[in-house]
Amino acid sequence: MNAKRQVVVTGMGLITPLGLDEQTFWQNMLAGRSAIRRISAFDVAELYKAKNGAEVDSEQLAAALEAAKIRASDRTVDMGLLAASAALASAGLLDAEGRCTEKGVATIIGSGGGPILTVEEGYRRFAELGDRGMRPTSIIRGMLNVICSHLSMRYRLTGPNYMVVSACTSSTNAMGIAFRMIRDGYADRALCGGTESFFASLVYRCWDKLGVMSTNPDPAAASRPFDTNRDGFVLGEGAGMLVLESLEQAKARGAVIRGEIAGYGESSDAEHMTRPSVEGQVRAMRAALESAETSADEIGFVNAHGTATKTNDECESKSVREVLGGSADRVPVASNKSFFGHMLGASGAVETAAALLGLECGRVPPNLNLVNPDPLCNLNLVGKDAIDVNASVVMKNSFGFGGNNAVLILRKAPVG
Repeated sequence: MNAKRQVVVTGMGLITPLGLDEQTFWQNMLAGRSAIRRISAFDVAELYKAKNGAEVDSEQLAAALEAAKIRASDRTVDMGLLAASAALASAGLLDAEGRCTEKGVATIIGSGGGPILTVEEGYRRFAELGDRGMRPTSIIRGMLNVICSHLSMRYRLTGPNYMVVSACTSSTNAMGIAFRMIRDGYADRALCGGTESFFASLVYRCWDKLGVMSTNPDPAAASRPFDTNRDGFVLGEGAGMLVLESLEQAKARGAVIRGEIAGYGESSDAEHMTRPSVEGQVRAMRAALESAETSADEIGFVNAHGTATKTNDECESKSVREVLGGSADRVPVASNKSFFGHMLGASGAVETAAALLGLECGRVPPNLNLVNPDPLCNLNLVGKDAIDVNASVVMKNSFGFGGNNAVLILRKAPVG
């Protein structure tokens, strides 16, 4: 059997409510700026209980699409295309015509809903206009794999391409699958990550009825991970893409290495659709540590799933403490969702990028709105200000409806 290969990150691309590029995104995080506002995509005045969200600026998005010569289609697809372009370009893998310079690059993308805005539009047109309202392209525009297919075709990524659909762990699972493909020699490179937009009135109403989103009227204070007064998550949208490749291939072409995916673990609670399990989360964390051949004592900080629901934050806190043991009192823990809400299937990829940026510069952004830490979330929670850390290893948690658990272990870029 061939030796397992090191897997490194050589490119990242971000389209988020905090900014449409990596630098703006990170500066806003370190400055403690929240992107959560009152929803503008549709009228939330009367019908909706949860009125706040983290939306990507539509004017900036349209300008970016025009600059990239991308014809606007479904919002989820559009954000994915732009994030992929940035990731591939930063990895040095695009030629002058915007095509990938390397053969056989895999495209593994996660999304919980896919082109859901297109699907809703189709239902609405049928309800209002009947058969004459239906477009001949409705099927191919509404298929979930339209995302990875568009990415593969536009950038000429000729390796395997497919979608991963596992609710809030979708993009973390996608990155984990890509990691294993490269580590075990089935691919040299992969574009992976996630993209998501659920700001369609009907779909959002379904989330609103579920009763898991914050009804706090103040946008700035609505997302409160680990705080005693948290009352649910705030929905966000965006896309995060990463280029992974084997260390030897990256070195051979002189690529800049941003960090390493060192390990990946996953599990299923197999218990409940919406109530998480400490046992299931612990299995995924320990599997990730074993995969990375590292111990809990080496973890420098934890990028938490941290949705700001009562159940999730308490459960994750217990899980982290059980896995870290005595280290739990010293290891900083932070959730990025206080900045840009819960991007569902895309959250893992965007938050992984944030964790890698934290490793690069030795800083962890704050937990916004953490005023009264919940005693049941008994961890070393980062406060209202960013902190400096001397860390080389980080644990990134993602947990989702359906009992999905996915965990990555990230390392600082190898030296030399």
